[in-house]
Amino acid sequence: MDKIDGKVFKGMLESGCNNLNGRRKDVDALNVFPVPDGDTGTNMSLTFTNGINEVHNSGSDSLPVVAKTLSRGLLMGARGNSGVILSQIFRGFYQYIGDKEELTVKEYADALLNGSKLAYKAVMRPVEGTILTVIREASETCSLYLEKNPDVSIESFMEMLCKEAKASLDRTPELLPVLKEAHVVDSGGAGLVIIFDGFKAFLDGNPITSAEEAEKSSETKNEHASGYRTEFILDFDEKHAHSFNEDRFRKSLEQLGNKLTLLADEKTIKVRVNTMTPGEVLMLAERYGSFRKVQIESVQDDMNASIIDEDEVQQPAEAKEYGLIAVAAGDGLKKLFTDYRADVVVSGGQTMNPSTEDIVSAIKKVNAKHIYILPNNGNIIMAANQAASVTEGKDVIVLPTKSVPEGLSACINFNPDEDAETNTAAMKEAIAHVKTGSITYAVKDTTVDGKEIHSGDFMAICGKEIVYTSKDKVDATKQLITTMCDDDSEIVTIIKGSEATDEESEEIKKFTEDSFEVDVDLQDGGQPVYSFFIGVE
Repeated sequence: MDKIDGKVFKGMLESGCNNLNGRRKDVDALNVFPVPDGDTGTNMSLTFTNGINEVHNSGSDSLPVVAKTLSRGLLMGARGNSGVILSQIFRGFYQYIGDKEELTVKEYADALLNGSKLAYKAVMRPVEGTILTVIREASETCSLYLEKNPDVSIESFMEMLCKEAKASLDRTPELLPVLKEAHVVDSGGAGLVIIFDGFKAFLDGNPITSAEEAEKSSETKNEHASGYRTEFILDFDEKHAHSFNEDRFRKSLEQLGNKLTLLADEKTIKVRVNTMTPGEVLMLAERYGSFRKVQIESVQDDMNASIIDEDEVQQPAEAKEYGLIAVAAGDGLKKLFTDYRADVVVSGGQTMNPSTEDIVSAIKKVNAKHIYILPNNGNIIMAANQAASVTEGKDVIVLPTKSVPEGLSACINFNPDEDAETNTAAMKEAIAHVKTGSITYAVKDTTVDGKEIHSGDFMAICGKEIVYTSKDKVDATKQLITTMCDDDSEIVTIIKGSEATDEESEEIKKFTEDSFEVDVDLQDGGQPVYSFFIGVE
C-alpha cells in the first residue's frame, strides 16, 4: 500500500483504540508513585474512545472529515496531561492534512512530525523522557529513514515507526531518573506505542477488535450526557481479600454514582454502576485484586446526579461580574467549595480527571464576565487551559491550583468587590503560600527517592515527595503534619476522606493542636482513596 485514505485511516484508528482499551490497565500500572490513582491508561483510553465515537457518529469516510472529527473528539474528550498531549498530536496531524483525501507515505510522516511539534508547543515546560520524546524521536527518525528510502510502503513505514517508538520508550528511564528508580517506562509514551501497534496490526491485516462488539458504542455522547456505565468483574487476591468489607465498599460506590448492582463472594466482586467518575470506581476496587473484565461506556441522562446541580440547570443563572468553577471529588468537598462561592463543582480529581468537555460544559453554566477555574490537581490544569482556549465571549482564567487545599485557599482570598487583576494576583499569592500533603496507601512494592515502599503501607506525601510510610494511617498523618509545620505556620486544614473515621480525625486534630501553635480546621471532604488532605498556611 502506498497511500492512506479516510477508510484505511478509520480502520487504523479503531484498531489502535481497541488495542489501548484492552491494555489500559497495563499502562495504568506504570505509575511511578505506587498510589491507587495510576490513571494514564484510563485517561488516554477515554480520550481516544471519545474521538473514535465522534468519527463513528460522523458517518464519513473522507480523510479530511475523519481527521477533523477525530481531532475535535480528542480535544473535547481529553483527560489528564496524557490525554491533552494525545489530542494535540492528532490536532497537528489534522492541520497538516488540510483537504487531502489521501496521504502518501511521505505526507503521513510529515503529518506525524507536525503533530509532534504541536504537542511540544502545548506544554509550557516540556520534559524529555515522556510521550513527547516518544512521538518526536519516532517521527524524526522515520522521516530521516524515508529520505534514504523514499519508495517504502505504508506497511513498512508503520513497522519502522513502531520499532522506533518502542526504542524511544525503552530509553525513557535514562532520561527521567524517577522512571529508572521505579523500574518502569513512561506511561504516556507506552500508551502511544500501544496505539501505533494497533495501527500496524490493521495495516498488516490483523486489526485489533473489541472484546465485545457492544463496546463499539453507537450512543452519541452529547453535552447533556450524565456519565458512564461502569461494569467490572474483579478476582480477589489472597493478600487483600480479608480486608474487603462489602457494606463499606457499597457505601463508597453509592457516593460515586447510582443504579448500583454489587455481587460479592469469597472469590470475586461483580459491579455495575452509573457514575461520573469511573476511574474512582476502578481505583476503589483495584486494591482488592485483579480485574478479569472492565467495560466503560457513555450513558445518557439516566443518573440522579450530574456534573451540574439540578437547580443550576432549571433556570438561567443571573449575570454577574465573577464566576468560580472548582474540580473536586467527594460530597463534602463539593459542599465546601460551594460554601466558598464556587458556582459549579465539576466531579473529578486525583483518581478521575474530568475531560475538556466537562469543563467547557461547566463554563457554559456560569453567566459571568470573568470566570475562574480551579483544577485542584496538576493533571487537570492542561485540560482546563484547553477548555478556556475553546471558550468564546468569556474571560476564563485558569488558576494553577494543584491540590484541594490550594483551591480552597484561593476561594477564601477571592473578593467579589475587587477588579479581576487584583483578584488574580491575590489568589495566586494565596496558592503560593499553601503547603499541601496527603495520605493514601501503596498499591505495590517499589522504591521511590531511595525509600522502600511496600504494598498496603500508608504513605505521607508532601507536595510530590513521599516523606514517610507506616502501617498505621494515623501515625503517617501525624508524621506528615510534623514535617509540614514550622514556626511560621498559622493554619492547618485537615480534610477527612471517605476511608478515615471520625475518631481518627479527632485524634489527629488534637495532636496538631497540642503540638503546634496553630488554628486547626477539620473538614469532612468525603474524597475517595485519599484518607486525608492536609493544608498548612
